[in-house]
Amino acid sequence: MNVDISGKIVAVLEPVGGTSKSTGNPWKAQSYVIETKEQFPKKVCFEVFGEDRINQFAIKEGDEYIVSCDIESHEYMGRWYTRLRAWRVQQDTQAMMPPFNGPQQPATPPTTQGAAGPQTAQFDSAAGDSEGDLPF
Repeated sequence: MNVDISGKIVAVLEPVGGTSKSTGNPWKAQSYVIETKEQFPKKVCFEVFGEDRINQFAIKEGDEYIVSCDIESHEYMGRWYTRLRAWRVQQDTQAMMPPFNGPQQPATPPTTQGAAGPQTAQFDSAAGDSEGDLPF
């Protein structure tokens, strides 16, 4: 089963390694904790296996990523354990862009040019039906 998780890396755990009993080849794995961007954020630990992938992904704490993982469970001595192993990690470019809030409005009220020079436009509250009227 595959799943994509997007969020911010909140912890980079120490790498672990060893030697395979069956092949005699060295291996290395590193785990990371990502916090999702949901209404109620969740922290999820995933693993990257292989020194080449660890170096290729170059995951940094505080950065936003989209992580594609395989989910697998296995039984050991009557207990079940679940592992998320990442096979693709890419920076979340949407999270890095500032939000678009539409066109910017002028910070000052519009001015009118008269014989005496520029003047700030004023709302005439006496022009409404009552003093409590709003201009819109």
